[in-house]
Amino acid sequence: MKINYRVDGERGPWVTLVTGIANDTTMWNAQVPALTPHFRVLRYDLRGQGGSEATAPPYTIALLVQDLVRLWDQLSIKRTHLVGLGLGGGVVQAAAVAHGERLISLMPVCCRASMVPEFAALWHGLIDKVKKDGVESIVEQTAQRWFSDDFKAKNPHVLDEVRAMIRRTSKDGYLGCVGAFLGMDVEKDLGAIRVPTYYLSGADDKLGGPPALMAALAAKVPGARHASVPGAAHIANIQNPVGFNKLMVDFLKEHS
Repeated sequence: MKINYRVDGERGPWVTLVTGIANDTTMWNAQVPALTPHFRVLRYDLRGQGGSEATAPPYTIALLVQDLVRLWDQLSIKRTHLVGLGLGGGVVQAAAVAHGERLISLMPVCCRASMVPEFAALWHGLIDKVKKDGVESIVEQTAQRWFSDDFKAKNPHVLDEVRAMIRRTSKDGYLGCVGAFLGMDVEKDLGAIRVPTYYLSGADDKLGGPPALMAALAAKVPGARHASVPGAAHIANIQNPVGFNKLMVDFLKEHS
């Protein structure tokens, strides 16, 4: 399976950035300039998202972790900081449990660690729409859900870029990654994580990874911390890149 990836930066420890559902490498564009003076940055598209090849569903979190480890092996990356948002946050937590020896530090962003029925209901509805009418049928609903109303009103060009990113998701990839998300169940294993860990939420994220939920996850990981990006909803790194980058880079430098 072909994985689409990009490497930026020429020196320093590795930082791997993991996307979520209907995201691709472009979601990290505003982070790369903040990271490359200090780190080498690997960003890639999950299976069936962006430019990565799709396979037929079902997918699992374990399969997505396997894709990540295979990419590290392909690029001879022995150890790396690991940052993931949304579904990517679930993937990086699972990777920290199963492959902790490959990590320098862990940063799960705007995410959960297990699926619950009330959140699953939203995703079952999205699966039904995509099966019937394709990815285009959920583009607007998804873009609207990711940001605060004030941000959307003031940044129509950002919303256009986000819509284009969602449209680069294949149907199989969307259904597969949502299916993996619905099966996510790593919360019970968080106590096994042994690397420096920083949970980062969007202060205004009401659904994807609310601050109180993420603070509770941090309490399950030995020594972990939690902070919220001010003025940001679910895709916090796009809505407030300056605030996000400061928290991220300070943590990564502290543990490099």
